[in-house]
Amino acid sequence: MPAAHSRTDVPADVDAVTEAVLTASRLLVAVSARSIAAAGEAITLPQFRLLVILHSRGPLKHAALAELLGVTPSTASRMVDRLVAVDMVARQGNPSSRREVVLELTREGARIVRLVTNRRRREIAKIVENMPENARHGLIDVLTAFAEAGGEPPAGTTADAGWG
Repeated sequence: MPAAHSRTDVPADVDAVTEAVLTASRLLVAVSARSIAAAGEAITLPQFRLLVILHSRGPLKHAALAELLGVTPSTASRMVDRLVAVDMVARQGNPSSRREVVLELTREGARIVRLVTNRRRREIAKIVENMPENARHGLIDVLTAFAEAGGEPPAGTTADAGWG
């Protein structure tokens, strides 16, 4: 690792892993963007992330969704408004509290998540097939631990939704 990338406050192994993950994330973001574009829908990557969160976690209150997205409630509200307008998200009264509204995925929103995720799965499978077999073996444990450390529910828990 070149000294220019090292920082004294971060252990060398953490810094090296961080650099490798950043590099891999560029590829994964590109794959996700291509998958969304291929679906022919005019949604952004952040909007797709919102759909995936609802797909994987089920109906959520507005504040909880904003927190999971890491955005302000007003930003989340604008995102939701756009997705409600194209029938991908619905606002429903909370059955346990009439004053609260929960957000949930519509059939169209779920269809888009499945379509994009399936396209992305095919593209990632091609990349994994190009990896040396011995490099593939440890990848499952490493990526699973990485996702768990970041609080991401496993793909496959709810209709195999992936980020985007």
